[in-house]
Amino acid sequence: MSEQQQPAGDAIRQINAPDLAPGPGYSHVVSVDVPGRLLVLSGQIALDAAGNLVGPGDLAAQTRQVFTNLQAALAAAGARWEHVIRLGYFLRDAGQAGVVRAVRTEMLPDGVDPAASLIQVSGLVRDDLLIEVEALAVVPTGH
Repeated sequence: MSEQQQPAGDAIRQINAPDLAPGPGYSHVVSVDVPGRLLVLSGQIALDAAGNLVGPGDLAAQTRQVFTNLQAALAAAGARWEHVIRLGYFLRDAGQAGVVRAVRTEMLPDGVDPAASLIQVSGLVRDDLLIEVEALAVVPTGH
C-alpha cells in the first residue's frame, strides 16, 4: 500500500493501491483515523458573491469560480483544502475533464488529492452552468 501524508497530519491519509492505475489528481482511498468534524459542502456553481455567473460558456473560468466558492465555504467552517477527503464533480461534458483537472491543479495546494468521482450530467440547475462540485471534509478535533 502506498500512502501520501497531507499537511493536515496523520489524521487524514491518502492511499493508492499499487494494483490500481494512478488517478490524475485524486486518491483511490482517503483514510480518516481520528475524531473530527465532518463537513458536507453543498455543490458549488460558478456564481460570484453577488449571484452573477462567472465565465459564461468558459469551463475553465467557471471551474476557477467553483473552487473559489469551495475555498470560501471551507474557510467559513474553519477548514482548509488539506481537510477535504472527497470531491464530487458534475460536468456537462466529461470530455472536458482535462480542463477541470488543470484548474484543480492550479487552485489546490500540492499534495491535496482527495478521493473523487466525475459524473457527466445532461444539465444543471441553470442552462448556462457547465460544472458543479461538492465536497466532504473532516477537520480533526483540535484544529
